[in-house]
Amino acid sequence: MKKFKFFINFAKEERWLETMAENGWQLKSAVFCYDFYSAPSEQAAIRIDCRTFKNNQDFLDYCALFEDSGWKHIAGSKHSGNQYFKKISEDSNDDIFSDSVSRAGRYKRLSNMWGLISVIYWLPILVELLSSGGVNLNGISNPKSLYYTPGLWEMSGFEFWGKFLFETPFAFFRGYWWISFLVMIGFYIFFFIKSRRLYNSALNNKS
Repeated sequence: MKKFKFFINFAKEERWLETMAENGWQLKSAVFCYDFYSAPSEQAAIRIDCRTFKNNQDFLDYCALFEDSGWKHIAGSKHSGNQYFKKISEDSNDDIFSDSVSRAGRYKRLSNMWGLISVIYWLPILVELLSSGGVNLNGISNPKSLYYTPGLWEMSGFEFWGKFLFETPFAFFRGYWWISFLVMIGFYIFFFIKSRRLYNSALNNKS
């Protein structure tokens, strides 16, 4: 079973995954969406870390370290960022983090990831579009120029509205498709700020 959800708050995501386990659905992977497999219901303890690795051996050593501590790695890869663990030993601690500082660190790594992606990926693309003329500035100042139907602005009544409404989606794409990059940058900046706030909140949480 696949579920499409999005979390920034790791604690909320952990509780949701634990509820899914109680309902008989164990996490198999979390790439673009959550993929579950049917399993007996259980009171599972699930924790999430946020880390990426330069090589596979570091990733394997990381997973082995947690498994030696009673936590099995159940989802995530060396490049995925989020790493999912399930408690498999009753003798292990109830958390994979020893204190509030290390627990908060995952939010700092998450916020750095959002900020890095926006700066090294989305922003340069937008700058390149602006500098190379990929952004139709004439379309911003004169939206009518984006409509290619001959004689459109001399038409009236049903004929005008029919052709106007038909062409508007195409005209919008011609002139304003680049706005999608602004939207994506905005989303990433929002995720960066939200993650940073969660980092500060977790850092101050001594429980």
